[in-house]
Amino acid sequence: MDMFIEIKGTVERVTYYNAENNYTIAKLKVSGRHDLVTAAGTLFSVSAGEVLKLKGYWEYHPKFGEQFKVMFCESVVPATVTGIERYLGSGLVKGIGPATAKRIVSKFGIDTLNIIETDIRRLTEVAGIGDKRIEMIGKAWEDQKGIREVMVFLQGYGVSPAYGVKIYKQYGKDAIKVIKENPYRLASDVFGIGFLTADKISEKMGIAKDSQMRAEAGILYVLYQLSDNGHVYYPYESLVDECVKILDTGKEPIISALGKIATDKKIVIEDLNGESDRAVYLAKFHVSEVSIARRLTALMQFPKKLKPFNIDKAIEWIQGQLKIRLAEGQEQAVKEAIKNKVMVVTGGPGTGKTTLINSIIRIYNRLGQEVVLAAPTGRAAKRMSEATGSEAKTIHRLLEFSPKDSKFKRDDQNPLEADLVVIDEASMVDTVLMHHFLKAVPKNATLILVGDVDQLPSVGAGNVLKDIIDSGCIPTVRLTEIFRQAKESLIVVNAHKVNHGQMLTFEHSEDQPQDFYLFKIEEPEKVLEKIIELCREKIPGKFGYRPVEDIQVITPMHKGIVGTTNLNAELQKHLNSSKDEIVRGGKVLKVRDKVMQIRNDYDKDVFNGDIGLVKKIDREEQKVVVDYDGRLVSYEYSELDEIVLAYAISVHKAQGSEYPVVVMPVLIQHYMLLQRNLLYTGITRGKKLVVLVGTKKAIAIAIRNNKPQKRYTYLQNRLSMKQNA
Repeated sequence: MDMFIEIKGTVERVTYYNAENNYTIAKLKVSGRHDLVTAAGTLFSVSAGEVLKLKGYWEYHPKFGEQFKVMFCESVVPATVTGIERYLGSGLVKGIGPATAKRIVSKFGIDTLNIIETDIRRLTEVAGIGDKRIEMIGKAWEDQKGIREVMVFLQGYGVSPAYGVKIYKQYGKDAIKVIKENPYRLASDVFGIGFLTADKISEKMGIAKDSQMRAEAGILYVLYQLSDNGHVYYPYESLVDECVKILDTGKEPIISALGKIATDKKIVIEDLNGESDRAVYLAKFHVSEVSIARRLTALMQFPKKLKPFNIDKAIEWIQGQLKIRLAEGQEQAVKEAIKNKVMVVTGGPGTGKTTLINSIIRIYNRLGQEVVLAAPTGRAAKRMSEATGSEAKTIHRLLEFSPKDSKFKRDDQNPLEADLVVIDEASMVDTVLMHHFLKAVPKNATLILVGDVDQLPSVGAGNVLKDIIDSGCIPTVRLTEIFRQAKESLIVVNAHKVNHGQMLTFEHSEDQPQDFYLFKIEEPEKVLEKIIELCREKIPGKFGYRPVEDIQVITPMHKGIVGTTNLNAELQKHLNSSKDEIVRGGKVLKVRDKVMQIRNDYDKDVFNGDIGLVKKIDREEQKVVVDYDGRLVSYEYSELDEIVLAYAISVHKAQGSEYPVVVMPVLIQHYMLLQRNLLYTGITRGKKLVVLVGTKKAIAIAIRNNKPQKRYTYLQNRLSMKQNA
């Protein structure tokens, strides 16, 4: 017997929504009740004007009074003309905004929804609606029905119906069938849905905890989590223990599933140094790591074809061209670049990496060689172009990535046309991207990898540049001399001090502009206040920098008072007064907001870490337009989890970018994250001004902590073995 009470009402407004768990508080107009009813519970993306049939019970909240506690929710088509107008104009159907809804309903009245459902062509009778708009509305109406079905289905399994749109987009009409067959497919197929959500559905469906299907999906989930932490492989025994802990099951199903997914070639289990040292790789990482070692070795061994010339004369010539004198280290590096097929150039800020690369490029150009330049991110490529005066592309663009079939057009069958390839910011290149890149480098070409090995390693799995250097197999030039001009900057001086384990200096001499500050504050709440004050008033007032475009807050944390989440909410409040906003998934997005793309989207040609400004919110088309350096990119409402606010970003996300001004909190509370390479990376992002807010004690902890978190990679050993083979 159903113990719940049933009520039916029209949504007047949504007063609270939590994207994490879909908990919603809405005000409903319920027939027979004078006041609006407060309904609270898991509701799925409800909109004003929608009619809901709710099952649940009444309870009394000490602060908010009487509420209806929702246990089950069903959307019902509204029955009044006003209700239909509000329902259609609420953003539910793409192509119909409030104004269009008003025109449609004034024409068709109570029959409106029936006409959309059965005779949609009649919408041409409404002014301003043509064939194209009808097609859009028809598709949106059909999709909406499919999405609703998925949402109701998910609700039955206790999963946030907010995922309905994405799941429907991925599988279309087969969505429910696919989920029933194997809920774990969601984890690999749908961005934003992880193993834990899929596991929740699986459990409700009655799939056993120790089932083979669950163990297989669980192992892959754990390996992907570990790769997100930078590991290319994980030790066999440790992986089994990790899976047992996360899946809360015995070892037997895990060991059995490991054998099965190895046979299916989803993973590779390799004995690195005998049985006791077995490594488990996701297949793509194993292919990539083995390929990098093989291709680098082959590239080095292929003979160099350059016409003989006088290198000393070439160096004299280039010094005349650039009107400079090369330092001893730079001169040596130019000679190495002419002599070797593969070379690494590393060094901190102000050590002349750009001058060196310019010299090498000019000499190769003069010799009639085809030179190609690239960097991992759009911003790093743009900076490389500006510094060299030659075109530089992102690695993805260089390799002609095709979003349609998710493949690079340039590979070993269709290599790059180049005699010299130079990659800047090489410390950011992860294992998989390096593999694809090396596949496209022709054997006769010379390769130069340029980067600062003391920065944080790549966001993706691996530690490629460091492994290449540490293998001792690839000629490496480390530039250490700081040039006079750079010595005038406290930013450069302090970056090198951090690297050498020395305490920062905040005293500038007369010939140094004051470009480095520390505000000594201990309490996180006060640090937050100071950061807001610096961004809103102090830095723009004293130095003339723009609060949003020029100042970048960088923080080691995501959570906490001075983590990215809270900082973004506070900075948005204080730096953007726009009232043109939408609330999606509990997040407020406004026109003029600073946002960052958080995954590679090849269709849109925007990549993880790209920063732009919200230009427009189009409620009728249900799109948000973001301006990335003059290039406008549209996002459907359902794609908005691809972007996050970027007034404050993590140090990892700041890699490969430079900003006029960097503001960075450094607090004892960040103890676990206080590392030398993290502080060094943060400081070196600032071009004109760096402001730290925190304590000298926290800075000292970071400088002393020179033990970066271990990443399991085997590239260094593979290169050494190839060399000695």
